[in-house]
Amino acid sequence: MTQKSYGVDPPSLRKTLGVLDGVAIAASSTAATTSIGIGLGVTAGVVGLHLPAIMLLAFVPILGIAGAFSRLNKVEPNAGNGYVWVGRSLSPWLGFLVGWVSIVATVAFLAYTTAVTGSAMIQLAGQAGLHQVAGLALDPGSTAQTTAVGVLVLVAVTLTAVTGVKTAARLQTGLLVFEYVVLLGFCGYGIVTGPHPFSLSWFDPFQIPSATALAQGLLLSVFCYWGFEAAFTVNEEVRDPRDASRAGTITLVTMLGLFLLGSVAFQRVLSEDELAGHGAEGLAFLGNRLADQPLAALPLVALMFSAVASLQAGVIPTARGMFAMSRDRTLGPVWSKVSTRYGTPAAGTLLIGAMAVVVATLSPVIPRLADMIMATVNAVGIVVALSYALIALAAAARFRGLLRENRWDGIRAVVLPALSAVALLGLGGYLAWSFYDSADHFEISADNGWFLLLTPTVMVASGFVAGAWAKWGRGSAYFTTGRGTDADAPELLAITD
Repeated sequence: MTQKSYGVDPPSLRKTLGVLDGVAIAASSTAATTSIGIGLGVTAGVVGLHLPAIMLLAFVPILGIAGAFSRLNKVEPNAGNGYVWVGRSLSPWLGFLVGWVSIVATVAFLAYTTAVTGSAMIQLAGQAGLHQVAGLALDPGSTAQTTAVGVLVLVAVTLTAVTGVKTAARLQTGLLVFEYVVLLGFCGYGIVTGPHPFSLSWFDPFQIPSATALAQGLLLSVFCYWGFEAAFTVNEEVRDPRDASRAGTITLVTMLGLFLLGSVAFQRVLSEDELAGHGAEGLAFLGNRLADQPLAALPLVALMFSAVASLQAGVIPTARGMFAMSRDRTLGPVWSKVSTRYGTPAAGTLLIGAMAVVVATLSPVIPRLADMIMATVNAVGIVVALSYALIALAAAARFRGLLRENRWDGIRAVVLPALSAVALLGLGGYLAWSFYDSADHFEISADNGWFLLLTPTVMVASGFVAGAWAKWGRGSAYFTTGRGTDADAPELLAITD
């Protein structure tokens, strides 16, 4: 690629997206089918038959976070979103940390989703009669096998993301339509015909076994909602910045409805032991309970489509966040290079995919897929709670003047985000202490509290190391001003073919 230097305008992204495109990207990133098919089983192992209660309870602080995103996006749309907003309103160091942990959490998520994709494909192969390849028995629960298959898909979707976010949004829209039709059909049928009686106790959070179970269940549920903010990472590519806010809100409300539908359906069809015991294969098990082949395979196909879409949706917003950070010289210049052919941060997109592949190849250190999923979700859940809380506090700090000007606006813009932030910080802190207190030695295992605590600790600590290099090594002005580069502001940056 040849490089051209421009001394007037920083690189900018093409404005091609509308509300529906934003919804497709955010909904794919949230991956409701994957969360229902896998996350519900994992969460049921913690909270028992109280999935509807925990999903409703987690939605309350997430709604406050969504309000913070929408209001901040209205006054300062930027591809760096939380990184820019927190840096300006609270502290450049905390802003950089938000940007950094979003990157590392998404890379971990991509590695996890790579294995989920491979597992779905191996399960489908088994249902088609293919149970071994070259003498090797196929095992959808093997982290090594599922990762090997999923990496091939990750490479393919990364290449598709390079060609343009509009193309990716169209692909994701098609996948989402199929997923939701299958999900609504099977879950609706399960609610009507399930053998286990409906109980209002499912919605009672006070019947969750313990405070630790409540905290971990909430964190797992927050992870399920994570991704709605992907609509805000493409806010420099939407024709109207308000469309990003609309897309994020629509996605979040839709996810709540789908999670409640899936929770009730799973508990109507499966016993507590069946739900908690099938983990990564929960949706396939549900399909086999409700229908015969080949119809029983449809939920598994939907899960595979969801995983593929969320892989691509994970690559796209992360590349945009790093694009914004690179404009401020907090990351290297390669991340802000925009392809003149596609109008996307092509080099950064490819690098994100490559990083995810590398991390995915390390995941077989935890041999069973269900254990790897639990470890990843717990680690990512803690750093996501931290990131969300800081963004909510940034909104509360930035709009605190509304408390004097308009009481109702002040409550929505300041009080609710602040309460949501306190709830998430308390939740993450309590769970971190529970992990620390639950073990007396370190072991690479999803049951070892010190291991579960080490991963998010490394994610956060590495952010301060990277921030120190950006401040003193790169000499980024961001750490002095706390302001991100406006896409229309003059600055010397590069655009590449």
